[in-house]
Amino acid sequence: MQTGSQHGYPRPQLQRAQWTSLNGRWRFRFDDEACLNCPAEVADWPLEITVPFPPESKASGIGDRGFHHACWYEREFECKPGRDRVILRFGAIDYSARVWVNGQLAVTHEGGHTPFWADITEMLRPDGVQTVTVRAEDDPFDLTKPRGKQDWQLEPHSIWYPRTTGIWQTVWFERVPTTYIDKIRWTPRLEGFALGFEARIEGVAGDEASLELELRAGDRLLARDRYRVVDGEVDRYVVLSDPGIDDFRNELLWSPERPTLIDARLRLWLKGEMVDEVQSYTALRSATVLRDRFMLNGRPYVLRMVLDQGYWPDTLLAAPDDEALKRDVELAKEMGFNGVRKHQKIEDPRYLYWADKLGLLVWEEMPSAYRFTRTAIKRTIREWTEAIDRDYSHPCIIVWVPFNESWGVPELPSVQAHRHAVEALYHLTKTLDQSRAVIGNDGWESSATDIIGIHDYDSNLDHIRQRYGPEVETEQLFDRRRPGGRVLTLDGYPHQGQPIMLTEFGGITYQTHTEEGVKKVWGYTEISDPETFARHYEALLETIVNTALFSGFCYTQFADTFQEANGLLHADRSPKIPLERIRKVTSRSRTYIPGAA
Repeated sequence: MQTGSQHGYPRPQLQRAQWTSLNGRWRFRFDDEACLNCPAEVADWPLEITVPFPPESKASGIGDRGFHHACWYEREFECKPGRDRVILRFGAIDYSARVWVNGQLAVTHEGGHTPFWADITEMLRPDGVQTVTVRAEDDPFDLTKPRGKQDWQLEPHSIWYPRTTGIWQTVWFERVPTTYIDKIRWTPRLEGFALGFEARIEGVAGDEASLELELRAGDRLLARDRYRVVDGEVDRYVVLSDPGIDDFRNELLWSPERPTLIDARLRLWLKGEMVDEVQSYTALRSATVLRDRFMLNGRPYVLRMVLDQGYWPDTLLAAPDDEALKRDVELAKEMGFNGVRKHQKIEDPRYLYWADKLGLLVWEEMPSAYRFTRTAIKRTIREWTEAIDRDYSHPCIIVWVPFNESWGVPELPSVQAHRHAVEALYHLTKTLDQSRAVIGNDGWESSATDIIGIHDYDSNLDHIRQRYGPEVETEQLFDRRRPGGRVLTLDGYPHQGQPIMLTEFGGITYQTHTEEGVKKVWGYTEISDPETFARHYEALLETIVNTALFSGFCYTQFADTFQEANGLLHADRSPKIPLERIRKVTSRSRTYIPGAA
């Protein structure tokens, strides 16, 4: 394998042996007036940048957090033309991108969190020295684009963070045969002990193409089949041998406690010759809702999650390296959580790989636009659709969340168009993926949703008990109690028995040192010493865990993020109190099932 990168294979569920990373040093320049339109107009390159780190980050070598409307990148790379096709791939560029290869426009893309690619075979120079040029446009003041937590003010304030402009995930290319495996999609169907498998073949497959599939769990062969490619597609269910008894079944099922992955090898055959081979993986698991409970693999499962912003001090939205993504998954588990709510970010696929491999549930949430316009909704729909397509096959993902706290749809109780937007995204998501739960709008003002998510940062434990305790009827909660001053459900959408979860709470600020560049910290509740911080966390978790109304929770938050210093960890991921102490109280919910006597 040819990597040249510390960021790992960028597409973990469809891996080829040969690929080349283009991360590293690129020529760079800002284009603050956005007046340059093609590579020929770029007269000079005054800066160098380290890709994939955004120019606002220290790790990029630039560290400029000013307002920049557009920027340009360029570098050479070695790639000699041959019989194969050459595909140039970008993990993510914020926000819109145009890419040229040897002066020829190769591809354009809009959407700051999703991948795109171009077949550049016909653009290659015969001598093997190729030039790629990228223009990224990211208007810092545009609130109609999905931007998540990226601030529109010069200095980060409140719960908003520094901007990320341009390339922030791996750039790479791979060689593929003229007919090749282009896409793979996995759908576990636990009730039939089967795996849905879809493959798309690019190129001229003809009538004689077939796809060989081999599935293994460790050294154990589960299936080896061969399917005829019809119209460039293979779409099958692979039924596995079902042992029937839970003890034996559980050995093959995926869960945070036992993250069993099924390795897949796919070989494409054409006229008796193997022309392409890729590695993938999947898992057998179900994630559903039954009445007032979340169900994992057909059994009630209490979600113990932590909110994770996915930022690092020196690299911003980009991860420092693959080890940093792995370590974040490990730390969440070491603190006793079985899941994370990735907040306002479509996370790097390598994080999802480690969550799959190590066993951590993930709620995936669409980064918000903040104005309600037709442009904002069209942009959100397009990028959200691409995100679901990219991440559909990851077993760790159990819930999709298109909107958070009515951001981008601020008048849900009174404006019908805002309500229609949430309902449309809910139903679109359910159409694209029938296997997972969807929360239309997390936090409050719920309409179309499979789970009622409540955000409540009240630090008074008596208030929490009075608001959600056993003496409170569910109807009373939705009719009278209004955390955050918002109604929990909209008119016409009464609670219909869905699970109720406290999906944001806590926000306790305790800081031992100020991060570089942070002038003033922010949080919901401020604590001045570690013992008080630990006791407050323990008391709060004890209260939430023992609240029968909740079938899951999500604590705010995983790590300090710039001025928002309410993490269980510092921004450098060092713990504020011993991890074992955090784990002890977080894990108590494992023995608790809502509704049990």
